[in-house]
Amino acid sequence: MTTDRDRTLDVGVVIVTYNSEDAIAALVRSMEVGLAGLAWDGVVIDNDSHDGTLMQLQSCGMRVIQMGFNAGYAAAINRGVQQFPTARSVLVLNPDVALVEHSVSELLAGLDDPLVGVTIPQMRDFAGNLAFTQRRTPSLPRALGPAVIGGERAMRFAWLSEMVANEHDYLAATDVAWGVGAVFLIARACIDAVGDWDESFFLYSEETDYCHRALTAGFRTRYIPTAIAYHEGGGGVNQPRLRSMMVINKVRHYSRLHRAPAAWLFYSAVVLNEAIRAMMGNDAAKAATFALLMPARRPPEIACSTSRLPR
Repeated sequence: MTTDRDRTLDVGVVIVTYNSEDAIAALVRSMEVGLAGLAWDGVVIDNDSHDGTLMQLQSCGMRVIQMGFNAGYAAAINRGVQQFPTARSVLVLNPDVALVEHSVSELLAGLDDPLVGVTIPQMRDFAGNLAFTQRRTPSLPRALGPAVIGGERAMRFAWLSEMVANEHDYLAATDVAWGVGAVFLIARACIDAVGDWDESFFLYSEETDYCHRALTAGFRTRYIPTAIAYHEGGGGVNQPRLRSMMVINKVRHYSRLHRAPAAWLFYSAVVLNEAIRAMMGNDAAKAATFALLMPARRPPEIACSTSRLPR
């Protein structure tokens, strides 16, 4: 690890942890090869873990800043980014990822284009299967499509699916509306132009929001297929509390960018989608449906938002 903090770093690495003892050691081991050849330094921002995460980090020799409470993903990222005010770029990592050799160099090369503010890698699960991590701009048809014809069918049509689910689209570098936020490399110019991550998104949609604001500031998000990382992901859709946060923040983000009639239609489409899956026996979707319809059933973390959700 580069420890000379007086010289400009190629990459400042920010890892956000919360009860991550089962994953963090593998990530730390992968960082030496993933960041090989680069001047870098790293910090872990811990959101009040109460398992063995801090002990694992101590044994790995990582610098840790403890938030003292679970402040959410975006707030922890902001604290981490502050630690690297002059770094050429900042790499944001989930604790449950592993980097492939020279993957960050490939992401950094993507930032050589001054129009690019964010680069994301090709991601695979730990069995080696390609993960569909590219996303299109949220829209009413893309919210309604999965509810009307089902998620699998909707993914065949770009105008009906937010997820890019064609493997051919993952073979070459391409610009995307946003990408799954497990591995994000952000250029210094983009950081300075966009500012902080929006802490009102406790978890989920914070990367959607950041990429949208980056685009508004003139910076594209680019998928780099030659940069590879491993990440299991996807667990949130099967957990009632996490899925509730996921769909509520999805509606909240859309509502902030559109007029009330469009926001209400989008909200209704998301409710319909979750309700259909709830009727098919999906307990996580059932919880999400209640959370959308009944404010009292929403996860307490939603209260940190500064924007009113349609009722």
